[in-house]
Amino acid sequence: MNGLIMLIISIAVLILAYLLYGRYLTRVWGIDPSKKTPAYELEDGNDYVPTSPSVVFGHQFASIAGAGPINGPIIAAMFGWLPAFLWLLLGSVFFGAVHDFAALYTSVRNKGKSIGYVIELYVGKTGKRLFLLFMWLFSILITAAFADIVAGTFAGFDAQGGRIDANASVATSSMLFIAAALCLGYLIKKRSSDLASGIIAVDLLILCITAGIFFPVYLPGSLWLYIIFGYIFVASIVPVWALGQPRNYLNSFLLIAMIIAAFAGVAFTSPEITIPAFTGFEVNGNYLFPSLFVTIACGAISGFHSMVSTAATSKQINNEKYILPVSYGAMLVETMLAVLALIAVGSLAVGGKFPTGTPPVIFATAVSGFLYKIGLPLNVSFTIVSLAVSAFVLTTLDAVSRLGRIAFQEFFAAEDEKAMPIIKFLGKSPVASACTLVSAYLLAIHGYKNIWPLFGAANQLLAVLSLAGCAVFLKHTHRRGFMLFIPSVIMLSVTFTSLIFSIKGKLLKLSDGNFNAAVDGFQLFIAVLLLILGGIVLVSCGAKLLKKNTDGAGQS
Repeated sequence: MNGLIMLIISIAVLILAYLLYGRYLTRVWGIDPSKKTPAYELEDGNDYVPTSPSVVFGHQFASIAGAGPINGPIIAAMFGWLPAFLWLLLGSVFFGAVHDFAALYTSVRNKGKSIGYVIELYVGKTGKRLFLLFMWLFSILITAAFADIVAGTFAGFDAQGGRIDANASVATSSMLFIAAALCLGYLIKKRSSDLASGIIAVDLLILCITAGIFFPVYLPGSLWLYIIFGYIFVASIVPVWALGQPRNYLNSFLLIAMIIAAFAGVAFTSPEITIPAFTGFEVNGNYLFPSLFVTIACGAISGFHSMVSTAATSKQINNEKYILPVSYGAMLVETMLAVLALIAVGSLAVGGKFPTGTPPVIFATAVSGFLYKIGLPLNVSFTIVSLAVSAFVLTTLDAVSRLGRIAFQEFFAAEDEKAMPIIKFLGKSPVASACTLVSAYLLAIHGYKNIWPLFGAANQLLAVLSLAGCAVFLKHTHRRGFMLFIPSVIMLSVTFTSLIFSIKGKLLKLSDGNFNAAVDGFQLFIAVLLLILGGIVLVSCGAKLLKKNTDGAGQS
């Protein structure tokens, strides 16, 4: 298979999907450009902030992308390029993009609240609390795993004490991004034009990258872990316009530039995909079902996207007509990045043997190789691509720390003035953020490899719960929701099978005497808890979906 042909097929499929299926959803669900959005109705200058569509798109895209669409396809390529390629295209068009659109639309029509609020409104308070607890646990898992990854990426010294120049440069540029974002946030707040904001963002981006290359900062990974948690604590509680929104907008230019560079490299070099089309239903103890559908999350369907859409983006949309490009459109662009990652790993294979190294390193090596063939110095392109990937892992941390804080606050939200003082205390932003991040830090010090096995299953189960909540909303407002049913059923079978496999594996280790209480015990506890919480919420939503509408609920 030729990489350029794969790319052309992807572009054609994704554009047709947006023009046909995406626009069909806007008609059938009733997008109303004249309807006032929560960003205006509940504007508070903190979370609810009416924002330019280009900035909101950048915020959404940067938040959902991260390293997921690079890691997943490269790892899943062990089953061959064809299963991964088919799942990326079909999954994104009919599963992931629909999931993201439904989540954002549902939240906008429910005062910018999370899916947990929707479940409370139509299912009950118990369902909401269980869903919020699930969201909070999932936020802790992501924060712990990604914080450890970022600290390792920023570490300026190797195990022998030698300097790592590339890591130190990435760390400098990433920290400068924060200062640049603060400046950009002020300009956007003052309602500067999209053109002016874009030009300033690109200039700041170039300045930060250049400074990082010439002025690297060398610090050990353990110290970076403290710095990262301190930063995301601040990012989770300050107004979204001041840091999170402009930083994501700034990083979106870097990610899009990386995608364009990779696209140009593939277009001009036309690389051959040398890995097999299909390697088998079982590879190294991993089964095609459910491993493929859990490994490739971002790029096909990801529950994390619903958290971003409902806890942040829905509070910034200034017109319903932008829901389609910001949700469905951003998801399709992310799929294009995932396809480029699949082409990257396929092009580096030699004699069908997969390249060694972490997925970000494989991706950076392949893209820098493409660009070298068209004239860009190898070391410069490798540094920039590595920087882009690392910057977006940190961007994911920005988003998820805020989302975890919001989920915790909604869980302990005081419903009246007579609520217990402890409930009011836990509902305060700094306290909610501290509870979330302290828990994540305690997990992060054990390393992301001890957390990652549960991330994929938890992520896809969250997508199922979000689809169920959106389906309940559509049913009660007399809108068609059939397009959510098949994705829900398929992903439910995927996630429950994966969790059951995980639980079975831990129990076998326990019976064999190879059970590590700190690592395996934690994973077993979380897997069982996720299975129980997910099951209860799904049963509650399922009962509402099967029940005939008798409450006279109208359009919302």
